[in-house]
Amino acid sequence: METDKAIMMTDKVFNDPIHGTVPLHPLLVRMIDTPQFQRLRYMKQLGAVYFVYPGASHNRFEHSIGVAHLAGELVKALQTRQTNLDITDKDVLCVQIAGLCHDLGHGPFSHQFEEFIHKARSDSKWKHEEASLEMFDHMVESNDLEEIMKKHGLKLPIDVTFIKEMIKGRSPEDPLPVGRPDKLFLYDIVANKRNGIDVDKFDYLARDAHHLGIKTNFDHLRFIHFARVCKVDGIQQICTRDKEVNNLYDLFHLRYLLHQRACQHKVKNGIESMILEAFVKADQHIQIEGSGGKKFKLSTAIEDMEAYTKLNDHVYEQILHSPNPQLVEAKKILERIVSRQHSRFLGETKATEAMITEMKSVDGVESHFLPKALKRRKNELVEACHGAGLTTNNDDFDVHFVKMDYGMGDKDPIMKMGFYSKSDPETAVTLTEDQASMFKPTCFSEQLIRVYWKKIDETTQKIDKTGLSEVQKCVSQLL
Repeated sequence: METDKAIMMTDKVFNDPIHGTVPLHPLLVRMIDTPQFQRLRYMKQLGAVYFVYPGASHNRFEHSIGVAHLAGELVKALQTRQTNLDITDKDVLCVQIAGLCHDLGHGPFSHQFEEFIHKARSDSKWKHEEASLEMFDHMVESNDLEEIMKKHGLKLPIDVTFIKEMIKGRSPEDPLPVGRPDKLFLYDIVANKRNGIDVDKFDYLARDAHHLGIKTNFDHLRFIHFARVCKVDGIQQICTRDKEVNNLYDLFHLRYLLHQRACQHKVKNGIESMILEAFVKADQHIQIEGSGGKKFKLSTAIEDMEAYTKLNDHVYEQILHSPNPQLVEAKKILERIVSRQHSRFLGETKATEAMITEMKSVDGVESHFLPKALKRRKNELVEACHGAGLTTNNDDFDVHFVKMDYGMGDKDPIMKMGFYSKSDPETAVTLTEDQASMFKPTCFSEQLIRVYWKKIDETTQKIDKTGLSEVQKCVSQLL
């Protein structure tokens, strides 16, 4: 049993390349030192982007610590600036824990794993946020953290509920939460579903840009400095100064830029599709031991948090170097990635409104990979190639639907933000279109259809070098 003295030790200091010196509460340090959190050391923040940008080697481990730090900085600024909000030290600690644990549920290659679950289990509803809640419960239970949490002043189970509500995020139309129904503004700090302006985004944009070598203009410290809680339509929300509107447009423009240059890079998307295919082929042949010694597949590990704790990006190397003959097909796909024999990018076009409507209506979910909705597109490609005298079939093509936006589809997220003026810091207003920046975009969303050619194995590579240009002609005519 830990002594009270050990439990009440002073903050531990971390050195972070983005935020500098980061002091962390001892309870956060205790959570960091669990297997469930340490697992994030082996989960790259940008997944397959690392195959395109060698600098993108940072992990969700340091990102989560950065989010906990910024969550604390923002809530403490509000606590100091507006004592009437009655923000307690317990509130601060809960917000920091939510920031620290918000990504516990990510799988191998991050959002790519969600695509794998959707395909392998035909489950389009599973999201990593759900697994984060389950993993948080598992972390608390398996490491006997409840007593330590109580000794640090948390009231259970209400504060655990509050933490989990913040991890999940709260939409404006949701019913009142249980944890802090009188302090709704606290729910916008870690996962802001109202307008997307939260400390999770502050950290990953700054951290991703740093490791990708992309210059940034958005200043999250200015946002924290000017943040105030005001009533908007009778509800307390975190607002900022009216003059900060350009800083916020820089935030969302940076998000779009990172998606354009890295997260939706055409080579990265092709590699991602290959990893997805390899995972599907390997699914039945991966055995992960969970609770009670029960074995789980790659796609069923999400059902048992003990098994899921053992699942991280290393599954890629596990498949790549496996002597198991049942993994030969999956292994060959990953070997092609290593030898840079990727699927060939053939072309792209902007998706029409008819295409977007078709995809939503057929699958009912937006995704980078929509095999049902894009089947007709593949058929058209095959017919065009046959018309040009080329022998192809549906399996030779990958067709991706790529979406890049400011976080709210075709809507302007700044219109969902509350602002106040220097002359009246207690009264919040929402900007009109005329009051918004003259430099803001006229379009906030872009959807692309991308086509890839998969036939690059050794036996057909020579033929492909001559036939590829003909395929590209067919694709360009069709697009």
